[in-house]
Amino acid sequence: MTPTPRLALSFILMTVTLDAIGIGLIFPVMPDLIEDVTGGTLATAALWGGLLTTSFAVMQFIFGPVIGSLSDWYGRRPVLLVSLGVMAFAYLCMALAPSIWLLVLARVLAGIAAATHSTATAFIADITPAQDRGRRFGLIGACFGIGFVLGPLIGGLVATLDTRAPFYAAGAMALANLILGLIVLPETVTDRTRRPFTWARGNPIGALRAVSKLPGLKRPLITFLIVALAMNVYPAIWAFFGKARFDWDTETIGYSLALYGLSYGIGQAFLVGPLIKRFGEHRAAHIGMWIDVITLTALGLVTSGAIALLLTPITALGGVVTPALQAILSRDTPDNAQGELQGVLSSLNAIAMIVAPLVMTSTFAAFTAPDAPIFAPGAPFLLAALLMVAAIALHVAKPLETHKNSA
Repeated sequence: MTPTPRLALSFILMTVTLDAIGIGLIFPVMPDLIEDVTGGTLATAALWGGLLTTSFAVMQFIFGPVIGSLSDWYGRRPVLLVSLGVMAFAYLCMALAPSIWLLVLARVLAGIAAATHSTATAFIADITPAQDRGRRFGLIGACFGIGFVLGPLIGGLVATLDTRAPFYAAGAMALANLILGLIVLPETVTDRTRRPFTWARGNPIGALRAVSKLPGLKRPLITFLIVALAMNVYPAIWAFFGKARFDWDTETIGYSLALYGLSYGIGQAFLVGPLIKRFGEHRAAHIGMWIDVITLTALGLVTSGAIALLLTPITALGGVVTPALQAILSRDTPDNAQGELQGVLSSLNAIAMIVAPLVMTSTFAAFTAPDAPIFAPGAPFLLAALLMVAAIALHVAKPLETHKNSA
């Protein structure tokens, strides 16, 4: 049986979902697991947890362009399948880790394997006409949102069996998806689009320099980074914000995060395509940014937990920004550099994942400390709104000549 594009697309979406599940799966059990392998206190576990989170993001930054460029040379299929094998092995190592350092090493391997998000997105670009890429990129965002919801839920449920059970579950899912990929995943890189790998372009700095030199890409790349920095305010401070502003307990915070992930996933799946079709990539991104400004500002000023929850689904409309920018960037990138481009975007996202928590939590601390000039737990959201205004200014400063049909 010849694999169909629909089956291949399903495999790619499942891979992205598993990446997201793998990130969230360990959240409920990580404190107990770290305490178990270190024999230390909860405070010590929190420090090690920060190192594990940072190491994962750093690996994404370093290896996103490497793996993306390798997929431009060797092909999407072998890179994705090997990475799934590495991911399954990494989760097995986490499940068996007798020491904190082996746990760190396994998390590093998982970060490298999860950098295949860039290859998965490049695969989508390979099989999708330019005018439909925004909608397909939205499906990737939807799968990530679904995984963001399912990960902690599955982790919390499976952890009732054993603290290490979620890692066995994640490894089994990665292995099952690897078997599916062996059956249904075709190769989309052809001799015409294949490009030899070079370290000069494979490293994140070199890849960013090479991609930014392509006509019309520097401005949307900077815009993409600013948007990522702004939107990382949600995972960075939401739990702290909910506790400080509304006195939410852990259960309520968990439900609110699930609501956000579900809203984001639904928006990516059902709103991104129609919005881009109706307005074009450029205007859809512009509209989405203004929606983000409004919702971020509202969350920065709101004092009612009920209103904050009502605002959460509206944030889904702003989710059109990232896939629209991805579509603009993909359209202007040659076919033989799609993997490299998506690797660069993965690195930019990783930078945001590293920098935003530091900036947003520091802002939160400054405005919630006992000696703060004013008590403003929502200050990080207001900062994110200002970043989004900067992104809008950059986005509309000069019309994108290659997208007049989309404006």
